[in-house]
Amino acid sequence: MSAPQALLVLSFGGPEGPDEVRPFLANVTRGRGVPPERLDEVAEHYLHFGGVSPLNRLNRELIAGIERELASAGIEVAVYFGNRNWHPFVEDTVARMADDGVGEALVFATSAWGGYSGCRQYHEDIARARSAVGPRAPQLIKLRQFFDHPLFVAANADAVRRALPEAGPGARLVFTAHSVPVAADAAAGLPAEGGHRYSRQVAEAARLVAGEIGAECYDVVWQSRSGPAAVPWLAPDVADHLETLQADGVPGVALAPVGFVADHLEVVWDLDHEAAHRAVQLGLGFVRAATAGSDPRLARMVVELVGEHTAGLEPRRRSTVPAAGYGIDGSPCAPGCCEPVRRAGQPDVTVSADRRPG
Repeated sequence: MSAPQALLVLSFGGPEGPDEVRPFLANVTRGRGVPPERLDEVAEHYLHFGGVSPLNRLNRELIAGIERELASAGIEVAVYFGNRNWHPFVEDTVARMADDGVGEALVFATSAWGGYSGCRQYHEDIARARSAVGPRAPQLIKLRQFFDHPLFVAANADAVRRALPEAGPGARLVFTAHSVPVAADAAAGLPAEGGHRYSRQVAEAARLVAGEIGAECYDVVWQSRSGPAAVPWLAPDVADHLETLQADGVPGVALAPVGFVADHLEVVWDLDHEAAHRAVQLGLGFVRAATAGSDPRLARMVVELVGEHTAGLEPRRRSTVPAAGYGIDGSPCAPGCCEPVRRAGQPDVTVSADRRPG
């Protein structure tokens, strides 16, 4: 790829008003056999917050930060915004890029992780958008996974530093990330890696953040599972873990949503509402650390990832846990990497109404 002319920020999407909630959820779950009553339940979660997910707003703020950092670095690329499931749809954005004469662009996906829905599905979004636009579509290259980038780690570490004192003396540090089916996690990676790329990366990010603040004791838990109860998902669930901590005499908890780049429904509902309420019931002190997306270092990190292509910057990583994508070894994800796990009668076992850690 020659010098890119643009950067596309690609995200999950979210409604920005009550009338958008059900159409948005219909897009997210199309073809996956999610019962209407489940959609009704999730719709109420959005309506609790006025029908607005914070994700689009935060992504626009991130884009503004990226534009400032690009200008400061002297990198002349236009920044575009597209979503998988809601306006601005990535297909429409790529069409606009083509209309603007963009021939080559980089793509920053708002997920730090490997796995199907953390990485491969964004490649599928890119391919779908290019196919929809046709021969005039720009070449699009997704930037690499960044769970162990020093700036991502530092942003999360400072968020935890600010939160921990609010949880009270003796509080337990608990990192949380979106759960996925165990079978999907086992398929996350290549056979040579032994799979489990997603959960390994989350565990490594938690270790790096804890090490940054000198925390020797911490836990990694999971949240926001959905789907049939018979399908095993990554555990323990955050709510179950709160009960375990209370039974062990822990007086408080500081939740750090390291698995989420920015706030969206599964942070503000599952943690700020449900987990916080459960902590009150259990008599636990409770605080939730900020996500990295509100920290200006995330925009700086994105520009550094761009610089790996525009200026030949050496990729910075804090670990050797397997990762993938351009900028690490000069090649894209390998064929067959992080394939979706499918079962008879269910198109995709990673179904959730708002499931992506990004």
